[in-house]
Amino acid sequence: MKQVIIIIERATDGTFSAYSDKVDGIWGMGDTPEQAKQSALESLRLFKENNPARKWPKILQGQYELIFKFDAESLLNYYKKIFTKAGLERITGINQKLLQHYSSGLKKPRQLQSKKIENALHDLGKELLSVQL
Repeated sequence: MKQVIIIIERATDGTFSAYSDKVDGIWGMGDTPEQAKQSALESLRLFKENNPARKWPKILQGQYELIFKFDAESLLNYYKKIFTKAGLERITGINQKLLQHYSSGLKKPRQLQSKKIENALHDLGKELLSVQL
């Protein structure tokens, strides 16, 4: 299945932006990562609503899935009401102070640290998918 990647990152003015790397005109802004994501989804909806299907980029024709790619700062802010720094420390092995620096933009994680956060969240997701009540 084709993938449309929506990149969510913090802008220099402190707001968040969300944009597609494959579809021109699909972008959004917001004060939070969630607002930027919703703005980009609305942009996609309006694009499809206001353009005939024959003018859509090939990637939007047929089935596709949306993939949201965050920078570490945006991801940590997006999920801050769900994951505490202590909880993230337990699943990632990265100390809370460093996680706070990443979420505030004071420091940027190296690629290895970013992958560590991503893998820990994916592992948690897989574990949760196997739970039955």
